[in-house]
Parts: sequence; structure tokens; C-alpha cells
Amino acid sequence: MAKQPSLHCSFCGRSRDEVKILIAGQEGHICENCVEHAQEIIAQELQIKTEQQSAQYRFTIRKPQEIKTYIDQYVIGQNEAKKILSVAVYNHYKRITQKQQQDEVEIEKSNIVMVGETGTGKTLLAKTVAKLLNVPFAIVDATVFTEAGYVGEDVESMLTRLLQVCNYDVAAAEKGIVYIDEIDKIARKGDNPSITRDVSGEGVQQGLLKMLEGTEVLVPPQGGRKHPEQKMIKVNTSNILFICGGAFDGIDKVIARRVNTNAIGFNVNKDQQDLQRKNLLQFVNAQDLKSFGLIPELLGRLPVVTHLEPLDAETLRAILTEPKNSLVKQYTRLFELEGITLKIDDGVLDFMVGKAMEFKLGARGLRSICEHILTDAMFELPGSDTKEFHITTEYAQEQFNKSKMNMLKVA
Repeated sequence: MAKQPSLHCSFCGRSRDEVKILIAGQEGHICENCVEHAQEIIAQELQIKTEQQSAQYRFTIRKPQEIKTYIDQYVIGQNEAKKILSVAVYNHYKRITQKQQQDEVEIEKSNIVMVGETGTGKTLLAKTVAKLLNVPFAIVDATVFTEAGYVGEDVESMLTRLLQVCNYDVAAAEKGIVYIDEIDKIARKGDNPSITRDVSGEGVQQGLLKMLEGTEVLVPPQGGRKHPEQKMIKVNTSNILFICGGAFDGIDKVIARRVNTNAIGFNVNKDQQDLQRKNLLQFVNAQDLKSFGLIPELLGRLPVVTHLEPLDAETLRAILTEPKNSLVKQYTRLFELEGITLKIDDGVLDFMVGKAMEFKLGARGLRSICEHILTDAMFELPGSDTKEFHITTEYAQEQFNKSKMNMLKVA
């Protein structure tokens, strides 16, 4: 009778008699000692990976003046908005530190709403602050949200974007910043009840309430409710800073009705009145946003209200050249990569600023105008023997006049 081979652990080589348990596999065995050792190795590796992810988003609290100084390198003007944003962000992250110390006085969140025309820098402000603080940052568009049960995205999907940014590190996401763009597009359509439901208006505002205030939300990791079998991730929004921005087109009429801009008499300063009429957004408050269509419950959770001033010619001129990521520096770098030195006359910059003011597109309009002027050069020069390209005012006018943008009629 043939003798059966003695069983042993395939990892450490111990025989069946030397161990308590020997687990059989397809082509080998493993003892309980090796299982425990493997479990320790896995725990250590997972801890190292978690620490590396957390270190990637280890935020440092900066003083308000430091925050504003940093923003000044990227955003021109808007000093009032920068100051208010810096203080709100500083207080928010100081609040998180205070909560960790288990203090008796609990400080509430300082979510922010920014009102300003298109192209004035709302998104850039939020993005720059997140970059400085080294926290996860997600931009979401309020126009895609609908009430739960309707076609469109649920409000929880904004937290999915935040989780995706930080590779599903929940601890980092819970200290992140979410920028909700186009918040004015979910305004209540009217006070009169109608037969059709306002599924992308007031219903979305109601869905945002608890999330803005701070609660535990079950977030679908892939977004949407189309996969009911997917495992939900629990995210606490108590320490997530929400910054909302919108153009609020037409709110100046609401402010004008509230602010007396038609005062008459001998002591009235007409110049000051004209200046106030040009920038009525400086008087915006929660009452005006309520009249525009945001519900009072939502405004109560957005305590900090600030405005961005319309960009004048001087500011647009500075935007072209002064910031770290200015348009002139960007295009100069693009040509440098081709071995070409780009020179732009001052008259060209004045021409671009004039056109941007004419079309009322803000800083975004400058980029479009630059593209129309430089498209032919960026198409023809790469691969050529040209080492220097000089843009004159005549060349800029000629290129812009050939573009379709010149055919736009300004209202």
C-alpha cells in the first residue's frame, strides 16, 4: 500500500503536525500563522496608502490677508469679494479645527453666495482658494439637477464629483470645497402655483437644504440612481464648504426698486447716483435674492453674500498682462514651445480690450478675441523657419475683421 505524502504549509513549510489549522487550496495549503502574518502585511500596506492619500490633501489654515495676497496673483480687482471670501474661508477651516478640540461653543458654517456678471471671475476665485488651501475642489452646474425621481441628476451627485477628485478618500472629501455654478438657474419660476411641477427649480433648492447645513448623505460612487445595486458611500457634509455663484441676470432691477436711485432735490449728488446705477450689484443682499426666486430656507444656509463688480477697461487691460496665468503669458508660452518669440504691441492690447467692452463678455471675451486674432498664426507658423512673430495693431484689426465674431451685432 502506497504511503500518502505528508501535508505541509506552502508558505512556511511547516507540516500538518506542527500547526493547528491547515487550509487547503487548489495547488497548496496555508497555515493559520501565515494567514495572520499576511493580514498584518495587508493592514500595514492599506494604512500607508491611506496616509499618502491624506497627506496629498493635508490643508493648512492661512490667515485672511495671506489668502487675499495669494488670490491677487491670479485675479485682478474685486477687492471687496476677495476680502469677504478670504474671511469666510478662514473662519470655516478655523471652525473645523475648533470642532476637533471639542469646544462647547459650536460655530456654524459660512457658506457663500457670489453674485456677478459673466466673466467677472466667480469660478476663478473659488478655484484659486481651493488650490491655496490644498483641499479637494469640485465644480458642479446647478442646471443639471432635478428633483429626486425625475430625469436628470440628483443633488447627491455633486458629492460624487468631490469623491472622484480625491480618489474616494472620504476623510479628505469631508473637508473639501464644492462650487455650485449657475445657482440662479434653479430660482423659483414664480410665486403663482402652476399645474406643471417646477422640477428643476424650487424642488432642487429643497433638496440642497440639508446638504448645505450639514448632514450624513448616502452618495452613489458612480453617480445617479441608475444602478440600485451599487454600494453607497456615507459622507458627512458638516465640514464641506459650499460656494454658490450666479449671474442673476435682471437682479439689478430688483435692487433698483429697493434702493432709491431717483432722489430729487438740491443736495443730491448726481455723479454719485450715476455711479450707483452703473453698479447696483454692490447693494445686493439676501432680500434681493429672495425676490429673485431663491427660497428663504436656502438663503438662511448661505449667510455670506458678496458681489463681483463689472469689469472696466482698465481692469480688462490688467487681466491681459498682470496675473500669473494671464492670456499674454499663455500665448507667449505656446509660441515659445514652437521656438518662436511672440511680441505684441500695446495698441493690440487696447484694441482687444475695446472689443471685449463692446461685446460685454467679460474676461472670457478676451480669450475669444485672442483666438480670432492668432488662429492663422498658430496654424501657419508651427513647422516654419520663423523665429519671431510681431503682432501689430493693423494685423490684429485685419484678422479680427475677417472673423465671424466681428459680424455679431451688439445690443
